[in-house]
Amino acid sequence: MKRFTLIILLSFLFVSSWAQFTGTGVYQNYFKKYTGIDYLFVFNGITSQSAIIFNGTDPNNVKWYSFDNPTTPLVLQTPNENYAIEDATGYIMKEANGTETTFWVIDYSKYNASFTSLLAEFNPKDQCNDLNLDLVANVPLMWYKTKEGIRKNIDRVFKLSYNNKEWNGTAWVDKVESEDLVLPKTKILVQNPPLQNTRFSLSKIDQFGTDLSYAADKIESDMYSAVKTEAHVVSSTSVRNELNEGERPESATTTSGSAPLDIVFKSNANTPVTEFFQWQILKDKSLVLTRNDEDLRYTFTEAGTYNIRLVASNANCEFTDSVSIKVVESKIEVPRVFTPNGDGINDEFRVAYQSIVKFRCWVFNRWQKQLYYWTDPQKGWDGNINGNPARPGAYFYVIEAEGSDGEKYNLKGNINLLR
Repeated sequence: MKRFTLIILLSFLFVSSWAQFTGTGVYQNYFKKYTGIDYLFVFNGITSQSAIIFNGTDPNNVKWYSFDNPTTPLVLQTPNENYAIEDATGYIMKEANGTETTFWVIDYSKYNASFTSLLAEFNPKDQCNDLNLDLVANVPLMWYKTKEGIRKNIDRVFKLSYNNKEWNGTAWVDKVESEDLVLPKTKILVQNPPLQNTRFSLSKIDQFGTDLSYAADKIESDMYSAVKTEAHVVSSTSVRNELNEGERPESATTTSGSAPLDIVFKSNANTPVTEFFQWQILKDKSLVLTRNDEDLRYTFTEAGTYNIRLVASNANCEFTDSVSIKVVESKIEVPRVFTPNGDGINDEFRVAYQSIVKFRCWVFNRWQKQLYYWTDPQKGWDGNINGNPARPGAYFYVIEAEGSDGEKYNLKGNINLLR
């Protein structure tokens, strides 16, 4: 019969079921984590002094059995004498009230894993979405049995890590990817291939080794040359501040508004892995323009909704991103009065407008003499003639304009100057 180490200690306080059992030496115990047993005890080396200790309220009134012989109690030759517990062995403790607790014991030192090599497969055209790592290692299986004799494997979880970069919405940031792997296996599937050149690192210590305070150790691959491309289109719109323009682009993040919309599109790709760029501007699914620069600048002068599409690629992989831009329809409204009195309110004769791409305006006096002319709808007449204030009264204007939607404006009327 296998010898069994059992130390029975008195406890003055009732403790939880998990805390009723402890061990000697370097060990970890896992309560109710593995189906079919109550405790998994993992020792870092089992010696004649290794033991499972019961700290319950009646420690002298229990009996211990092995899974191999669940009807014959293990006999202690003298009280509290140590008997060696065994690796890969199950035990049952029965209390006087009929409560049974089951244990499985493992000597972790007999299951040390050894690693020989970790290598990323070189097959770049198939590594745009995932890639395989070849692993040469010896990872002994760990297992336990239930008291019914059913064998169950124990997952040994090792950590794979590598350096990567991640787009946070405004910029690329460095990131360490980490993934838990159940070994043994000879191929490791990486479902998020790195966007930069990196080495893959695999821990040589599983979760039990970590819990037992084994020294951290790892195996590294050779440098992996990234092939996966990724790009994120970010637009920056030229801002206009004149208040007489409706739907004007008031911030660089504006993606809709009055024409002309002057916008810079940046690709924000993981260069130098990404090598080629193709921009497409489409309106109502019709191609407006293509470019092959890393970044794109374009001025939208026609009303409508545009799709700006970027294809970032290299010889093996490609990535697509897009943004939508809307240019609003045109409009002009002409005031009837302006008051150039220097109070900062309605001091100039200006039109209210949006999406006007061509503009000309003339101002005449009652004798049809031209007093002022301008071509920028953001500007206006300040009520001066050759630097001198014009007299209050009615003046005549003519406006010729064209909107981003093709609408043509021919407007005539009176503007009243009040001081």
